[in-house]
Amino acid sequence: MSKADALMVADNLHRSYLRRGTRGAGPSTAEAVAGVTLHIDPADTLGIVGGSGAGKSTLARLLLALERPDRGIVLFEGHPISQWPESRVRPLRQRFQAVFQDPSLSLDPCLRIGTIIAEPLVAHAIGAKADRRKRVADLLDQVGLPRTAEDRHPSEFSGGERQRIAIARALATRPKLLILDEPVSSLDVSVQAQILELLSELRRQYEIAVILISHDLTVVREVCERVAVMHHGAIIEGGLTDSVLGHPQHPYTRALIDAGPHINDR
Repeated sequence: MSKADALMVADNLHRSYLRRGTRGAGPSTAEAVAGVTLHIDPADTLGIVGGSGAGKSTLARLLLALERPDRGIVLFEGHPISQWPESRVRPLRQRFQAVFQDPSLSLDPCLRIGTIIAEPLVAHAIGAKADRRKRVADLLDQVGLPRTAEDRHPSEFSGGERQRIAIARALATRPKLLILDEPVSSLDVSVQAQILELLSELRRQYEIAVILISHDLTVVREVCERVAVMHHGAIIEGGLTDSVLGHPQHPYTRALIDAGPHINDR
């Protein structure tokens, strides 16, 4: 499939931040994303890996049109979402959704779970009230939570359960693309495995494209067919996951592999 048919394209993205000076020095500019180009096709899976400070989370915000790039463009279904005002991007957001690292920060503690999961449906005026209640009940089933969960609050659930709730909310509008920014890094290893298995199952069921951003190569290897390695804001190596992680060409990729756990260690 050509880039013209891609679900999302990022072309030559740059994003810099002003950094305060130290010890009498003046402010300087730090480039968080430096010329990133990538694409994802319908039902594709792309992992973006790198160490702390590689620019992964900044890239996620650019792809989600939560920040504007200094240069370059992000296209979703051919629409230049990185250049549009939020008022024009908002209707498209039902087709690309996000799951972030800490569900405790993304779930309103004052709301009941049913209301939280239905939020995107209400925001995009999808369905009548009865349709939304049925959709919430179906999503709770699909992420392995009882239907009675809809009447409870986030504080009544474990970290893994809250991430299941966040995933259910992201799936509510039946998006074409999920962007996952470190979705399991705050969970213990056994719960990570459950969430990754859930994500893989739901991706196949809904035929959703996934961009999974992580520092953990094992997590990416379990979910993604392709991988891109970020270092100092740039993609330094990319390709099929088994090929890149099995036969890394760049010294930084080899260092990441050597520093991380192996798939059989989990």
